[in-house]
Amino acid sequence: MTTNIDIAKRIAGLYYPLSKESLHAFADILVKRKYKKGERVLDSGEICKAMLFIEKGMTRQFYFKYDKDLTEHIGYEDGMVICLESYFKQEPTRLMVETLEPTVVWEISKEAMEMLAEKHLDIAVMYRKFMEQSLITSQIKADTLRFESAHERYTKLLHSHPEILKRAPLVYIASYLQMTPETLSRVRSSIG
Repeated sequence: MTTNIDIAKRIAGLYYPLSKESLHAFADILVKRKYKKGERVLDSGEICKAMLFIEKGMTRQFYFKYDKDLTEHIGYEDGMVICLESYFKQEPTRLMVETLEPTVVWEISKEAMEMLAEKHLDIAVMYRKFMEQSLITSQIKADTLRFESAHERYTKLLHSHPEILKRAPLVYIASYLQMTPETLSRVRSSIG
């Protein structure tokens, strides 16, 4: 069974190495949560008070616009889920998060993380590295949608996140890539 310290080590391994003392302090604030497939993790109108590290499973962030369900982000193992604007401003989000598979996440409370970051420089650096990575990922996605063709968007996803293409429903993949399911089908068949 995976422990808090195992997850703390995994997160530190992805973002920034922590001292033994910091690792244990960080492990102490991690809270394990289990969700069934199709469960809402965060709803529109709620405040994002924590980052979620995905140990196992898959989630999607989405919103409704003109009664259409639009996928913003799809996350899976070793990914972090956060609604940035709501998290920073501590205001209600318009994004929702739901599970696409049975999912285990580890919740990292904003308040607890910020208190730790004040006491431990290495935790502060790890926290900053995660936020930097999150912002860079958002910018890359925005640029991809702005500047690349449907074929280029699909190919980029195929190379950077093949798990999404293997595991997520096609309707969500199409929405995530901002194309219709028909366009996605044509792009997929042209690649062979």
